[in-house]
Amino acid sequence: MANEEAGENRGEAVATATAMPENVVYVGKKPAMNYVLAVVTQFNNGAKSVTLKARGNTISRAVDVAEIARNRFLHDATLKNVSISSEELMNEDGSKSKVSAIQIVLEK
Repeated sequence: MANEEAGENRGEAVATATAMPENVVYVGKKPAMNYVLAVVTQFNNGAKSVTLKARGNTISRAVDVAEIARNRFLHDATLKNVSISSEELMNEDGSKSKVSAIQIVLEK
């Protein structure tokens, strides 16, 4: 029975992983070079554009990733669009807080 439950959970994880949009890199707390590698890989796999998304404290890391990718690895990539926004999140205690977000679109 435990194996069946684990199998069901894996099925759900696979379903949510495949629902992610293509050519989008979500920038988090890992080192910037991990995300640069993801961007370069997307372009090497034939993507015409790649979108970097980040929220809160990771916004500066997303900007770093875009600049490192453009200046050191993808000299023909250009900055297509940068958009900033605010997202409202529900805290664990039930209160709402606003978090800044950025979306950076690079294209070849």
